[in-house]
Amino acid sequence: MTKAIIFDAGTLISFSMNGLFAELEKLKKIFNGKFLITENVKSEVIDKPIKIRRFELEGLRIRELLNKKVLELPDSVGVLNEEISKKTNEFLDNANSTFSSKEKPVHIIDSGEASCLALSRILTEKKIIHVVAVDERTTRMIGEKPENLQKLLEKKLHIKIKPNEENFKFFKGFRFIRSAELVYVIYKKGIMKLDGESTLDALLWAVKFKGCSITEDEIKEIERMK
Repeated sequence: MTKAIIFDAGTLISFSMNGLFAELEKLKKIFNGKFLITENVKSEVIDKPIKIRRFELEGLRIRELLNKKVLELPDSVGVLNEEISKKTNEFLDNANSTFSSKEKPVHIIDSGEASCLALSRILTEKKIIHVVAVDERTTRMIGEKPENLQKLLEKKLHIKIKPNEENFKFFKGFRFIRSAELVYVIYKKGIMKLDGESTLDALLWAVKFKGCSITEDEIKEIERMK
């Protein structure tokens, strides 16, 4: 049975900035499934970066993962880009009309995250077991606890937010994983060849500092699991 992890741009960038692509490749072999990226995510982590000198090397390294089939596009599981694009627009429309302030919609997600959710919905319909690897808190919350996202937005934006609760049900059924959980698996499987008691702690804080939305208490909780 096919299984997959759908990678958002932020998770791949976190792995890149922490020099963990070799470990990601080894994780793929152990996982024995698909590591998928959408065309929108490919544009964010490969197509655009390789045209900018500051990010060119990072883009080339991720492109190498795609060339080696560590990362694959959705057509490898029989999903066409046209199908994803249509659903991506649906997710963008729904997500970015779920909350409003002063009668104006509040922007929640961009096309990269929306395309990951779109692909996830399609894989669910195809009964392909999968999770979505995303570090950004907003995307995870709209899929897991959209009612809590209202409070987060009000705290972050310092404005009163009105929810369109009818949209909440559109985002049910997703399963997410963060780079923090992925590096925990890398640690537990012995993929990370570093000696010392602080290796897991170092991995978790590394991904936190590179954009993974995880609290210090959550880090301690993961460390207790080792």
